[in-house]
Amino acid sequence: MDQAVGLRGLVKGGQNGPGLIGLSDKFLTKNEVYNRSLRIISVTSGKGGVGKTSVTVNLALALRYMKKRVLILDADLGLANMDVMLGLNPKYTISHVLRGEKRLRDIMISAPGGIKLLPAASGIQELTDLDGSQRLLLLNELDMIQDMFDVFLIDTGAGISSNVMYFNFAAMEKVVIVTNEPTSLTDAYALIKVLTHKYHQKKYKVLVNAVRNASEAERIFRNLTLVAEFFTGVIPMLCYILFQDSWCRHFKVSREQLKSYFDQAMEMTHEAYHRTMREQWSGEESR
Repeated sequence: MDQAVGLRGLVKGGQNGPGLIGLSDKFLTKNEVYNRSLRIISVTSGKGGVGKTSVTVNLALALRYMKKRVLILDADLGLANMDVMLGLNPKYTISHVLRGEKRLRDIMISAPGGIKLLPAASGIQELTDLDGSQRLLLLNELDMIQDMFDVFLIDTGAGISSNVMYFNFAAMEKVVIVTNEPTSLTDAYALIKVLTHKYHQKKYKVLVNAVRNASEAERIFRNLTLVAEFFTGVIPMLCYILFQDSWCRHFKVSREQLKSYFDQAMEMTHEAYHRTMREQWSGEESR
């Protein structure tokens, strides 16, 4: 079955819930998904403030280092922050597309490091819960630009809202971000539980963020997966990222300093991301 046909069927409503679309095993076999050149990866979490956007940016930089064509979709549609982190001031956002005023190709902007961004809007409440027609419009627009990229990175909102479920269900691969905060773990568990039970998703990778050392990362990972794996099967840990106080200072730099930051970030993230993504990419493409 053609991928888009299956996705549109879910937009109109189906067994996985009304108004959701996704790259599900219900419509595509594993080989059919991974034989496609485009990879769609969601970066998600149950709780806000765990570093989803930072991880998404650094993951994009690592993939660019691997010569991949990368598009980031800021999927926190009503509370955009990706453009702020990248030091950008977009003239148009996804809200203009959903109102029929622009195409996705028109709102796409260039970000540092050779990344492309589809910016979301900020402070527009109606975008926090897309209806079926809006989701179908977004799907049609994404269809038109998919050949331009090797990877779509979806920076979702936090929690278990319908938008978060929608974008996670649409992703081939889901990276769940957790930290040492107890609420981060309980909310990540809730996210995985809903995606598994209600939307029949069972393939996740966990990234443990802002830890002091490897043993802390392993402990956090075990605390989450000890319970979650009872209903999902084995969940692998993608990697962990060490907390570094010096990185925090970069969020207070001026726009003039931002380019220098991203040049440094390409090197700073090389060890944390590049080796992991090279192994992951090679492993997935060999399947």
